[in-house]
Amino acid sequence: MAYSKGTKVSWNTSQGETHGTVMEKKEKEFSFEGQKFNASKDEPYYIVESEKSGKQAAHKESALERQ
Repeated sequence: MAYSKGTKVSWNTSQGETHGTVMEKKEKEFSFEGQKFNASKDEPYYIVESEKSGKQAAHKESALERQ
């Protein structure tokens, strides 16, 4: 299930379920906040922004659920 910019999604964190918005889709290796991610067309990552904190994070497509 592919997500596009602006899609409302949720994901699990150590604090529980978090809700936010997809900001960007990544389909090749990238660095984000000092970490390297091996994204691909088959396994894309998404930069998501938390509704609550406004912080951004990178998550695999499989970790996200459409709201």
